[in-house]
Amino acid sequence: MRIPKTALLISSLTLFLTACGGGTTPAPASTTPAAGGTAPASGGGGTAKTVVKIATQSPLSGGSSVQGEAIKLGAQLSLEDHKAEFEKLGVDLQLVPYDDQGDPKKGVANAELVGADQAILGVVGHMNSGVAIPSSVVYEKYSTVMVSPSNTATEVTDRNLKVVNRIVARDDFQGPAAAEYAVKTLGAKNVFVIQDKTAYGQGLAEAFKNEAEKLGSKVAGYEGITVGEKDFNGVLNIALNKKPDFIFFGGLYGEGGLLIKQARDKGITVPMMGGDAWDSAGLVDIAGDKVKDALYSSIAADITKTEEGKKWAEKYKTKFGKGPDGYSAYAYDCMSVILNGLKNAMAANGGKVPTREQVRDAVRATKDFQGVATKVTFDGKGDNTYAKVFIYKFEGPTYPGAMISEVAKK
Repeated sequence: MRIPKTALLISSLTLFLTACGGGTTPAPASTTPAAGGTAPASGGGGTAKTVVKIATQSPLSGGSSVQGEAIKLGAQLSLEDHKAEFEKLGVDLQLVPYDDQGDPKKGVANAELVGADQAILGVVGHMNSGVAIPSSVVYEKYSTVMVSPSNTATEVTDRNLKVVNRIVARDDFQGPAAAEYAVKTLGAKNVFVIQDKTAYGQGLAEAFKNEAEKLGSKVAGYEGITVGEKDFNGVLNIALNKKPDFIFFGGLYGEGGLLIKQARDKGITVPMMGGDAWDSAGLVDIAGDKVKDALYSSIAADITKTEEGKKWAEKYKTKFGKGPDGYSAYAYDCMSVILNGLKNAMAANGGKVPTREQVRDAVRATKDFQGVATKVTFDGKGDNTYAKVFIYKFEGPTYPGAMISEVAKK
């Protein structure tokens, strides 16, 4: 874990960082009034309002930027939908997007900037569990609540930090659900497992592997690749020699798309499956028509299956000029949960802007909150008791895949 930045370094950074746009890190607190301070009402006149900011942390550049931007945009849409409501309460809501680049060190550095900006009362993110785990230690220090739309590693909430929450399923639920589908539905008897050595990928792969073995399937191989690699001939040659009837990959869509393409080019025709990180248009962009018949487990439902979800997706497309990605609606719900906690904390604080601690506790107390994508009730660790896992299949080079199974926690 990176040592927190000194006050001198944070002060120096503030001189150079500008508001986020196109993947840059936003300006810290010194450019806007802190919570408890005031800003002019829009239009340059009228009653002054208290500025309250909510940050996002996700990769806005690099190999996972498609999903990272989806998180930012989903959160942005929710904040804008609630802006008028908070203006009536005397609050000027502002979004502060940070690019964590999918890098733990960058996430921690950004988290220090978030903590230094007293106007920031919550964070939507992160996308990557490996970034969320060290960054959340900083949030805990500053009592800044975090709600994640995509973190699945068990360690994220098992540390019992007061600020950490997520609205999606854990790896110890997703991995076994994927393995059960592979073994019981597809009849996989000889599986080959690959993982990308990240906290997310390794955790998911091991959960899949353990459950597959428990269900009676043989694990023919368990191999690791490195994020950023482009040539997977080595691991795929091992897979060819093992003659598996099913391949599972725990890792991100950038490497996943290349694995699918190179496996099919090499003549490997057995079913291939990934986790929720494959739930992205980015996978299709990389794998092309070779993505056909690829499977993925996801922590995200296809919201277009409901009328309300279809309306939301159309609104998102109208706003941003493209359809929602896998985490878009979940980021929307994360922001909505934070803002609901903020509103409840304000009510309990006599209508005044609450402290970070008060917002943190109000968010953790969320019960039966109905979002666009999921219902939310947090348990004592910050896990959502309503989280589900979904199985999808690509019927062609079009995103999203077809949802073919839904698994509720037993």
